[in-house]
Amino acid sequence: MDAEVEVVRSLEQKIEDKRASLGVIGLGYVGLPLAVEMASAGFHVTGFDIKAETVEALGRGESHIPDVKAERVAQHVDAGLMDFTTDMARMAEMDVLSICVPTPLDPKSREPDLSYVKAAAAAIAECLRPGQLVVLESTTYPGTTDEVVLPVLRETGLVVGVDFFLAFSPERVDPGNTKWQTKNTPKVVGGVTEACTANACAVYRHFIDTLVPVSGTRVAEMTKLLENTFRGVNIALVNELLLLCDRMDIDMFEVIDAAKTKPFGFTPFYPGPGPGGHCIPIDPFYLSWKARQYEFRLEFIEAAGKLNEYMPYHVREKVIEALNLGQTALRGSNVLVLGVAYKKDIDDPRESPAKRIMELLDEWGAVISYHDSYVQEFRLDNESLRSVDLNAEVLAAADCVVVVTDHSDIDYEELVAEARLVVDCRHACPNAKNVVRI
Repeated sequence: MDAEVEVVRSLEQKIEDKRASLGVIGLGYVGLPLAVEMASAGFHVTGFDIKAETVEALGRGESHIPDVKAERVAQHVDAGLMDFTTDMARMAEMDVLSICVPTPLDPKSREPDLSYVKAAAAAIAECLRPGQLVVLESTTYPGTTDEVVLPVLRETGLVVGVDFFLAFSPERVDPGNTKWQTKNTPKVVGGVTEACTANACAVYRHFIDTLVPVSGTRVAEMTKLLENTFRGVNIALVNELLLLCDRMDIDMFEVIDAAKTKPFGFTPFYPGPGPGGHCIPIDPFYLSWKARQYEFRLEFIEAAGKLNEYMPYHVREKVIEALNLGQTALRGSNVLVLGVAYKKDIDDPRESPAKRIMELLDEWGAVISYHDSYVQEFRLDNESLRSVDLNAEVLAAADCVVVVTDHSDIDYEELVAEARLVVDCRHACPNAKNVVRI
């Protein structure tokens, strides 16, 4: 017991004195903002990534994440508070390791792909030593920390909660959100043991304003899935009502504006071409996959997912309808898609509904081009497309312009004035006459 107490106290003291070395595995939209906040609190942080070009650029004080200003990275690099590496053996030097790697779906089976998490856990196990804290932040299904990560770390012979500590603390990153960022967004923390939770909270409290400790890793994992499934289900609800209102000739956006004047019991969600990003389109699949292991089907959630997946088809129907009004066929028409990022004012196209919309239009013979000042290159099947300049000539050449992502840098009044036909998926042109709304 004395040895156990000594390990805990040693880590706690290092954290309190800010002598603890912190490592972040995965330097994307989650990992880099976290690493910068750690360094801003006075800790030395080492960022780990398998991409040499990312590591080299960060080492020069550059940033590939729009929400993280290059000046902040450069400041911490120059001060000796941040360094970056592809050498996973250096994890042995760390007192705390945060895993922020991707958790995609298998493109064929649509089942969880935990290969990045497993690789990170295996790399940590190679150099795990007494006194280290490991925190998984990657979004995943309930049980991942206990069933996937912990067994790998236990193979070292070290005892969790005694020799090392393991917790789950879900990321809550909202790219492009200028109000809620890593530091001021409350953070849920759940450990394998009470000591694990306590040590994770001890380090996070230095650079996160509000911590929400919970009873264990599975609660923390489920919390993240509830948050994103809540959004997905409510987006599906307003999308379904949009389809009904379209048939009834009712303006769904006016309905929402009226409903949100109710000061209680209503949260506004808005219809669109379908949700995108790493979380909302993916998390329900994680949850459904895990539920089936318990002989339980999430029929309500799966139905919501199917409704959201249908929305690109609805967009295609609206493009066809709009072209028909001008006695033009979709086949052979020049269709310009505005925005391929999954949400406005960010550069992330992961799971963007734009991809499916463009595929569906292409299948019916449309000639596709796109403009997105945040995403200069976009892959469509086996073809790589480049963003075109948005000017009068390009707009004049387009038979139809489809607003998929309503970036703020587009002058929508000018767009409507120059374009012959616009299909608006985002309510970006609410009062224009030559606009067909989804």
